[in-house]
Amino acid sequence: MGAVVPHPFPQRQLGSAGLTVSALGLGCMGMSQAYGPADEQESLATLERALELGVNFLDTADAYGQGHNERLIGAAIRGRRDRFVLATKFGIRRDGTMAQGICGRPDYVRSSCAASLARLGTDHIDLYYQHRVDPEVPIEETVGAMAELVAEGKVRFLGLSEASSDSLRRAQSVHPISALQSEWSLWTRDLEDELLATARELKVGLVPYSPLGRGFLAGTIEGGTSFAPQDFRHDSPRFQPENLGRNVDALQAVLAMARAKEVTPAQLALAWLLAQGDDVVPIPGTKRRPRLEENAGAAAVSLSGAELEELDRLSRSGTFVGGRYPDPDYRYGSSPSRA
Repeated sequence: MGAVVPHPFPQRQLGSAGLTVSALGLGCMGMSQAYGPADEQESLATLERALELGVNFLDTADAYGQGHNERLIGAAIRGRRDRFVLATKFGIRRDGTMAQGICGRPDYVRSSCAASLARLGTDHIDLYYQHRVDPEVPIEETVGAMAELVAEGKVRFLGLSEASSDSLRRAQSVHPISALQSEWSLWTRDLEDELLATARELKVGLVPYSPLGRGFLAGTIEGGTSFAPQDFRHDSPRFQPENLGRNVDALQAVLAMARAKEVTPAQLALAWLLAQGDDVVPIPGTKRRPRLEENAGAAAVSLSGAELEELDRLSRSGTFVGGRYPDPDYRYGSSPSRA
């Protein structure tokens, strides 16, 4: 079961400023944190395999593993930097493993970029995201500092992660924004309420993170599954016993469709996202080669209009229950005005 990885691997454009990437990227966070222990040699082998397959769009952040993830990526790209499209992020301040808040001050933008460049061992970042919008700093000031990095050649394109429609519009008024990275999948469709239309109006590309629902849409998690304390899902509302069983039941029809189509559930979920538009580039995360190869096969899966309608029906709002994050007040980040 499963689709063959297409060769050459398809590419897509993010935004209107000229950023071209592989149609699927590789989310690298799990190689350093959040989903249990990782084997560094297997992680490096996975990054090598991604390049062989044509998946050249790597996603990391300074907060992942307290800098470990950027250093890992730096080791993988050494000597062949020009073959990768590298995205990283700034903005989540940490003290050890604990997040200590969000910072979007211009001086912090500059110092964060310098530190990321050093860890990555490169002289430029292809796509630089503000990881979360700082509720205390007008986004025009943050993006203004990011734009200076573009002018200096340290950054090529700009992005925002988990920003509100208003923040996205205001950011775009300062400098072209090539990508909006937000959670989007068959099990998380909040982005479609307003942000999707805003991004497309502004010609901002869409980079869905957790496109497999933090592993849920792969179909391997059962109602009684438990997670280690260091695993993000241990505290995630959607994976709590009172919600998980119901979510697993709701997924069964999607799993049946994958079986009938002779693709894996993960490939079906990724193919659904890819079919939402040529401006969509999901970044499924993995730290193992077999899973990477499986995910990459989604680029060869075609869905009919009827299949897309059925998947839309099976995943519409209210199908899956529980919040995205433990914090019930979590919202797409909004920025204060300059006033």
